Amino acid sequence: MGRIYNFSAGPAMLPEEVLNQAREDMLDYHGCGMSVMEMSHRSKVYQAIIDEAEADLRKLIGIPENYKVLFMQGGATLAFAMIPMNFMVKGKIDLINTGVWTKKAMKDAKLYGEVNVVASGEENNFKKIPDVKNIKFNKDADYVYMCDNNTIFGTKYKEYPETGDVPLICDMSSCFLSEPIDIKKFGMVYAGAQKNVGPAGVTICIIREDLLARTPRNPLPAYLDYRIHAENGSMYNTPPTYGIYICGLVFKWLLANGGLKKREEVNEAKAKILYDYLDQSKLFIPFADKASRSLMNVTFRTPSEELDAEFLEGAKKYKFTNLKGHRLTGGLRASIYNAMPIDGVKALVAYMKEFEEAHK
Repeated sequence: MGRIYNFSAGPAMLPEEVLNQAREDMLDYHGCGMSVMEMSHRSKVYQAIIDEAEADLRKLIGIPENYKVLFMQGGATLAFAMIPMNFMVKGKIDLINTGVWTKKAMKDAKLYGEVNVVASGEENNFKKIPDVKNIKFNKDADYVYMCDNNTIFGTKYKEYPETGDVPLICDMSSCFLSEPIDIKKFGMVYAGAQKNVGPAGVTICIIREDLLARTPRNPLPAYLDYRIHAENGSMYNTPPTYGIYICGLVFKWLLANGGLKKREEVNEAKAKILYDYLDQSKLFIPFADKASRSLMNVTFRTPSEELDAEFLEGAKKYKFTNLKGHRLTGGLRASIYNAMPIDGVKALVAYMKEFEEAHK
C-alpha cells in the first residue's frame, strides 16, 4: 500500500532516508559480510558504531565532557525506579506533577523516600503546565524531577525551573532532539528513543558526573546501577545493538539537515498549521491550554465519542493511522514528531476541513 502517515505517539515514524540506509546495510554492513543485528557487540566494527553514535549525539546537543552518555534498555519505565535507587541518597525529592508519567515516577520514587509535589496541573486536568517561576523548591532535596513533554495531554514546558544547587532530572522522552537543549541546566536528561530518535528498545541517558559520584543508600544489583553502565561504556551487558545503530543514523540525518535549531523551526511550522486550524474550527476542540501546547503531540476532540469514531474511520481512506487519543483520555491525538513531513500535517488538516464541512 506504500508509505502511510503514521501519527502514532510511539513507536513513531522514522525518516525515510534512515530506513533506506538501514535497508542498504541490512545484509552486509560496510563490507563486513553481516547485518548489524548479527555482529558481536564486542567487535571492533560495532564499537565504532556506538562510539560514532555518541560522538554525533554530543555534537548535536553540545554535551560537555562532564556528562556521561548511556545507551540503556527498559524505557522511561525502568528509569522511574532506577533514578531514586541511584540518586535519592538523603531520602527526599521534589516533583512537578504534569500527568500520567510523573505519577508513575512518583509511585516508584515513594518506595525509596519522600516525594514532595511542589506543583501540579491536576486541578485543571493537566491541560496546563504549572508556572515554574513561583515554585518553592526544597534546598535539601536530592533532586527535582519533571517530565518535559506530556504525550497523553499534549502539553510541554516553555521554560525550565531554576532549582539552584539541587539537580534537575528530566524525562524528555516525547520531545528529545525536537529542539535545542541546554544540557547544563540539568543533572540528568533521559528519553525513550521510540518517539523522535529510533526504534523501541533504546533509552538514552545523559548524566552529569557529580550525580554518578553519589553513593546509593542501599546496595544495588549491578544492572540497576548507572555507574556500572557508565564505567563499561554502555557495554556491561549486550546493549540493544541494532536500535543504537538506527539512533546513530538519525543523529546523522539531523546533523545533515541543519541540526536541532533547524528541526525546531520545522516542528514549529508543522504545529502552527494544525493549531491554527483547531483555533478557528467550530467542530474540533483543542485540549491543551495555548500557553502549554506541545509541538509534538496535538490533542483535540469532537463534541462526541461517536463523531470521534467516525473521524477515525474516515481517516483510513487517506492512509492516516494512529489518530486515536490515549485510552485514559479518549478523543483524538496527532503526534507529529521529527520524521513527520509537513505534507502529512497539511494532508491531515485538509481531511479535518472536509470532515467539518460534512458535519455542519
